[in-house]
Amino acid sequence: MNVFVPESAFGDQRAPIYFAVNNSGWMASYIRASVTAGAAYNSATSNVGAALKAGYVFVDVASRSRGLIGADGSFPGKAPAAVTDAKAAVRYLRLNDIAMPGSAERIVVNGTSGGGALASALGASGNSAEYTPYLAAAGAAGIDAKGRSTLRDDVFAVNAYCPITDLGNADTAYEWLYNALGTRDTTGQNPSSGAAAEMAARFAAYEKSLGLRNPDGSRLTAATMLDTIQQEVDRSAETYLKEDPAHTIPSLGGTFQITAGGTTKSYVNDWIDVDTATRTVRSVDMTKYLAFVATQAALKTTPAFDAVGVAGNTTSRTETNLFGPPTQMYLNYTEYSWNHNDVPGDGSGLDDTGLTWKQYTAQPSTTVDDQIHLINPMDFIGTKADTAPNWYVRHGTRDRDTAFTVSVNLDRALAADKQVEDLDYRLAWNQPHAGNYDVPEAMAWIARIVQKAGDPLA
Repeated sequence: MNVFVPESAFGDQRAPIYFAVNNSGWMASYIRASVTAGAAYNSATSNVGAALKAGYVFVDVASRSRGLIGADGSFPGKAPAAVTDAKAAVRYLRLNDIAMPGSAERIVVNGTSGGGALASALGASGNSAEYTPYLAAAGAAGIDAKGRSTLRDDVFAVNAYCPITDLGNADTAYEWLYNALGTRDTTGQNPSSGAAAEMAARFAAYEKSLGLRNPDGSRLTAATMLDTIQQEVDRSAETYLKEDPAHTIPSLGGTFQITAGGTTKSYVNDWIDVDTATRTVRSVDMTKYLAFVATQAALKTTPAFDAVGVAGNTTSRTETNLFGPPTQMYLNYTEYSWNHNDVPGDGSGLDDTGLTWKQYTAQPSTTVDDQIHLINPMDFIGTKADTAPNWYVRHGTRDRDTAFTVSVNLDRALAADKQVEDLDYRLAWNQPHAGNYDVPEAMAWIARIVQKAGDPLA
């Protein structure tokens, strides 16, 4: 990692540490120097500039993850390597807390996409003994000769954008969301309708198994999820309108002007009706809203996250290569993709092993189920792990990279965890799959929770 200390923090043992992970797409992140000598930073738009201006120690963390190829041709970035490395970095900061500026008791983890997922996994699984063998193998600080942990790796806060979490159920959530109201069919993006329907059918049972509730106490199920997402979209739009008198939303029949990849396109607003006088939302047509989301950015393939090896696909850049042993390029990690792998000789799936997913994961020697578990924050929230007490999570209303259900579930699970003291979740109005687009707001939140927490040395 690289550590940058603003002049204002020299000798300051109380300054927060802004801990940036950079592994978008769950890809390996190489060492980065976000601070360049002689460069200027706009603290209104740059999280780097804003963190330094606020007097925070800025840490850039690299980590092993998918896409990494070792000198011996192996793949050393398999899950949970990224979480292991992030925990090792936290432990290093704690080990050296007295020797360097900043407080390791005030670590705020920032990440986007796969980085948002890594930040969430790190924040949810503080001090879990399940990672000790991996930390020991990596030579992390705070593991004694008997393999016991002598340092902590919990963090103070998580600042996550569009986190790609819960990968073991991400395909199910994606297909349910974009098939429940016929979005794939409506937008002509359903080339594998049978597969999509098969995956979507698993969602109701999965959602029920979580046992989550909405803020009003109602159960969060497949039957209530669309209404829940609509309420979040309503809240997002109204928050945006009330933040600034200059903020506007096109009237019905008006157009959204959206720029992507340097090209600006117009999209007719046929889905949200706003009362301009009261700056409130009259209605949201969820069928047309999801079609809008899927039109301004094409939907992912089916499967969306575990596509390698399915239907002969060996070129997909999905997260399949995050799993399996380091000697193997990829391993399917969901039941559907495992049972439908048809690439002979890749070592994955029913076709090569002769075992169904249930049979394969029932074997004591199977590790892919452990890999899925160890990078999923949902498995640690509400458990004996030391979950971060402060969370700021954003997911753009135009973000089609992962289902809205995933971030909603994360929010509701955090809300039910008694360890969580401050939770600020929202669908960010008119934002795509991106992060750090609300730097002043996020930094104000960090300043508030830091002030509320008091002196870290006390």
